[in-house]
Amino acid sequence: MIYRCRMATPLGPITVAAENNALSGLWFIGQKYYPTDADGWTDQPDNPVFTELRGWLAAYFAGDHRLPALRIAPQGTPFQCAVWERVRDIPYGHTTTYGEIAQQITVAGKLSATSARAVGNAVGHNPLLLVIPCHRVVGSDHSLTGYAGGIHRKQALLQLEREHRSS
Repeated sequence: MIYRCRMATPLGPITVAAENNALSGLWFIGQKYYPTDADGWTDQPDNPVFTELRGWLAAYFAGDHRLPALRIAPQGTPFQCAVWERVRDIPYGHTTTYGEIAQQITVAGKLSATSARAVGNAVGHNPLLLVIPCHRVVGSDHSLTGYAGGIHRKQALLQLEREHRSS
């Protein structure tokens, strides 16, 4: 069963999902790739997964970058999961490019030669915005390209992290 909850954040309301005692989704309401079946999920705002997430979000938006690991269970293809795993390793306040992730995945032997465009597609379909920090992935010229939650949010998240990176 999929449980859901709506929460407020400084960047707008989100819908979150949990399955099997793990966070499985976090989307800004109305964002690109927002789940079409979310209305059929069971509301359970007091679910322990959501309680833990509320604390995590409060700490994140307060600028705390020493965040505890959340139990997550994103659903995706093996390729998407390999990309998301790499994105999770991008340090707070830092960025990397789609091409660099493609190269790292290929060198690590997780997959055969991978293109930056394929990585971009996987990053774009990240079901756990903020928790899997895809806002930290930028274009090859370090421009702010694509973000399912909106470029204005990507910019705000990177600014927040820059301001608190050394604190």
